[in-house]
Amino acid sequence: MKLERSKELYSEAIGLMPGGVSSPVRAFKPHPIYVAKAKGSKLYDVDGNEFIDYCMAFGALILGHANEELKKEIKNKLEEGWIYGTPIELEVEYAKLIRKHFPSIEMLRFVNTGSEATMSALRVARGFTGKEKIVKIEGSFHGSHEAVLVKAGSGATTFGVPNSAGVPRDFVKNTLQVRYNDVESLSQLLEKDKDVAAVIMEPVMANASLIIPEKEYLKEVRKITKENDVLLIFDEIITGFRLAMGGAQEFYGVKADLTTLGKIAGGGFPIGIYGGRREIMELVSPSGNVYQAGTFSGNPISLLAGYTTVKILERERVVEKTAKKAEELCKALKDNVKCAQIASMFCIYFGEIPRDYSEAVKLNKEAFMRFFWKLLERGIYFPPSQFEVCFMSYAHSKEDVEKTASAIIEAYDQSWNER
Repeated sequence: MKLERSKELYSEAIGLMPGGVSSPVRAFKPHPIYVAKAKGSKLYDVDGNEFIDYCMAFGALILGHANEELKKEIKNKLEEGWIYGTPIELEVEYAKLIRKHFPSIEMLRFVNTGSEATMSALRVARGFTGKEKIVKIEGSFHGSHEAVLVKAGSGATTFGVPNSAGVPRDFVKNTLQVRYNDVESLSQLLEKDKDVAAVIMEPVMANASLIIPEKEYLKEVRKITKENDVLLIFDEIITGFRLAMGGAQEFYGVKADLTTLGKIAGGGFPIGIYGGRREIMELVSPSGNVYQAGTFSGNPISLLAGYTTVKILERERVVEKTAKKAEELCKALKDNVKCAQIASMFCIYFGEIPRDYSEAVKLNKEAFMRFFWKLLERGIYFPPSQFEVCFMSYAHSKEDVEKTASAIIEAYDQSWNER
């Protein structure tokens, strides 16, 4: 595997950008690979290497890279311009399509990123309830805004401590945490503290490895939040249009008060969406007094890419088909590798499959990175962290899956045994 050009580019980049990258997880030792192009299930780097991709832009590309139908629609749209600063008809059509699949989203607002969506959802939750505190799950990720950049604690419930320099303690003093898959700690916290506006959570944790909810956990969370007059926010930026067309809410039969979407919902272009019950969302400016605005919100290209992607998902039954491929891959690994899978998401673990963040941090990060490089040498690209999740796409072929299964089994054993 040649990597000379990637190495040269990285040596320049570290003098131009913090860590040489535009987002932290893209940096890994001794240097990342630089991609020149992508098509279908494959990445092609600047040194001419080809990789079967299971990062898929961290879950944004359920159709695979450079889908031809999507490309054609975008090219045609570019002829009409790409930003107007006015409402457009597609906003209405896409909002109706989202509401069709997410009945809990009675009204929504298009924004630009997942971080913006979760930040805005928390703001409107506080505005609606008149309460200040929020509860998040230890080890969950909801973007890089102040209220959710909180260190995970060791106890069942912990007060927030900033997880980043530059975040004043006052910004996170109202952020509390509980463990995932722990109904009792959440119940105790909400019964004790009556100033909690909302619980925000990834229904399936996907930023501390893949952690799947135990039976009835999400339904119990819904019950507890209702009993304590606390809003439930499902961060479905990863699970939306992936677990099911209606995300985790359809998959598990649980209805949230507010929902955030992104990734697949933008078809590979920048987008964030937050929405929920009409009485809550009507508080958002200009109809209410909770302010949020953005020049690029409702961008025509992002809306078109998302709308077209969702229509393809409907027509081709993409969610079911990609889930089947991921299931086949994990079945092929069953006797040799620690693997968990839900729909088209899967994860390889160097350690025991965790049920919460405190168990996830015990996974062997060093062994995983040895594994990551051994996969690269075999033409397979995984997200470069034990705490990221792999994604199957519609573009992955049966041959891709078979080659990947063999490579994983080979590399897994070697990575455990090396030091």
